[in-house]
Amino acid sequence: MRIFVDANIVVSVLNKEYPLFTYTSRILSLADFKQFEVFTSPVCLAIAFYFAEKKFKASIAKQKISILCDNIRIADTTETSVKNTLQNSAVKDFEDGLEYYAALGSNCDCIVTEDVHDFYFSNIEVLRSKEFFLKYLSGRKHL
Repeated sequence: MRIFVDANIVVSVLNKEYPLFTYTSRILSLADFKQFEVFTSPVCLAIAFYFAEKKFKASIAKQKISILCDNIRIADTTETSVKNTLQNSAVKDFEDGLEYYAALGSNCDCIVTEDVHDFYFSNIEVLRSKEFFLKYLSGRKHL
């Protein structure tokens, strides 16, 4: 399963924001299992760095992003994804459009975000972290 995590999921993990951290950290940890591929985008990483830097020093935020990037995949944000975002009249928020097309370009099966309403135009399944956990991970003992 290919999972795209939005910026708010990454921020939750980097800043250990409870109660979301309980679910978001487990979702990111799926990258350790061969049946899952976890993706995010450069835009999400930039947003996450901004919020981690506010909570910690820049050097610590950079360390956290580096560790994260060693464990998950980074989806491409291409010229085509920018143009698709601009041409899709259903997309009202440019950043959300970029995330959507990054997920689509990486053949992701779902987008995990706490702002599911931002992806009202998505043809990919969109779930909150707890919903994802309950739907796909609840009851699995090997994860």
